[in-house]
Order: sequence, then structure tokens, then C-alpha cells
Amino acid sequence: HWQEDVLMQSIESPAVKKAHARLQALSDDDEARRLAFVRERALHDEVTEKAEAEARGRLAGKAEGKIEGRADTLRRQLQLKFGALPDALEQRLQSADEAKLATWSEQVLFVERLEQVFGEDAVKG
Repeated sequence: HWQEDVLMQSIESPAVKKAHARLQALSDDDEARRLAFVRERALHDEVTEKAEAEARGRLAGKAEGKIEGRADTLRRQLQLKFGALPDALEQRLQSADEAKLATWSEQVLFVERLEQVFGEDAVKG
């Protein structure tokens, strides 16, 4: 900006004058400007990629927390209705996806036996 140039010309410090001269030389050099632009763009891309990765991580964490919460709720419902759960069913709860947990959570309301929630083979194994 021209006002900055006027201000820079009024500064008497040799170090500042030398820095200003170097900056002016770099500004006049097309290759130096291109490299500066490329570097600036790379830094910007790095910041953007990091922010996007952090956002993806937060979303994944929320989804995982939601599934864990649903599994915990279903576990409590099952224990209240049927008592302690076999280890095999505990493992199924821990590895189930959200859709399966939702289905089981609805089924637990309408069944008489634990086997009816998960299937006959699940409780025996």
C-alpha cells in the first residue's frame, strides 16, 4: 500500500531500511511472489484439512457416544426386566450398530422372555 511505503521511507533505522529494500526486491521478483503464494496456499490448505479432520472426529465421537448411550439404556432395561445378562448378550450389545439397538429397544417392551428380544440361539450361546 502506498501509505505504508511513505511511512517506511520516513524510518531512519538501517535495519528497517535493509528489510524494506529486501521486501521490495522480493515483491519485484515474479518467481519469489509465486513461491510465496504457493507456500501461503499450502499453509492455508493444511489449516483447512486439520479443521476438517477435527470436525469429522467430533462427529464420529458424538455418533459413538450416542450408540454407547443407547446400548447402556437397553442393558438397564433388559436387566430390570430379565435380570443379569449372559456374557454373550453383553458382547452383542457392545458390538451392535444403532439400527440393531433401536430394534431391540422396541422389542424389549413387548416380549415375555429374553430370547424373544435377541432370538432363541443368542441366549443359549
